[in-house]
Amino acid sequence: MDGNIQIATLAHNNGMNKDILERLRKRTSQHFFDSIAVKQEAEKILSEPVAYGVLTIAECLRAGGKIMACGNGGSAADAQHFAAELIGRFERERQELAAIALTTDTSILTAVGNDYGYDEIFSKQVRGLGKAGDILLAISTSGNSKNVVKAIEAAKKMNMKVIALTGNGGGKIAGMLGANDIHLCAPSQRTARIQETHLVLLHGLCDGVDHILLD
Repeated sequence: MDGNIQIATLAHNNGMNKDILERLRKRTSQHFFDSIAVKQEAEKILSEPVAYGVLTIAECLRAGGKIMACGNGGSAADAQHFAAELIGRFERERQELAAIALTTDTSILTAVGNDYGYDEIFSKQVRGLGKAGDILLAISTSGNSKNVVKAIEAAKKMNMKVIALTGNGGGKIAGMLGANDIHLCAPSQRTARIQETHLVLLHGLCDGVDHILLD
């Protein structure tokens, strides 16, 4: 059905204002256009770093290491999503891969947050669960999340590699990463666009790891 006809029909059937519906349709369309533009720019600059990330993760897993992921809010959801794809599966059946989301144990999060402060909720888990050779997947749309920054500091002291997903130019995290770390910075300042791009990057990592391990 033609978009204008459909809007007119909806407006008529539901007593809605046709002009309001049309404005909302255009706003929604703009989200698609903006998201596509950011992802196209990300493809140009981040495809190679993602490939390095895939090799780094595969090497870690083959050596008996694990991936620990952390982030706040939508980035916490992404951390959990990534861990679930590795423990379960992405698109093909395979063995379980070692991954932990540091965002899920409410007893740890509330105990550490209450006793030591919210900034320490990930770093204490990194020190308690991590070891040299593991990888920290650190997600922060701003690049400045204090608890993610502290987790990176802890990981680097333990000789763990860091794969950081950021936006907004990378923030403080950009300056913390070394030659052996990987920075995947979404080329946007808008949180929604950064998070959408992060999901594509995470799926690229999952697909690449499956390709390396299975093919």
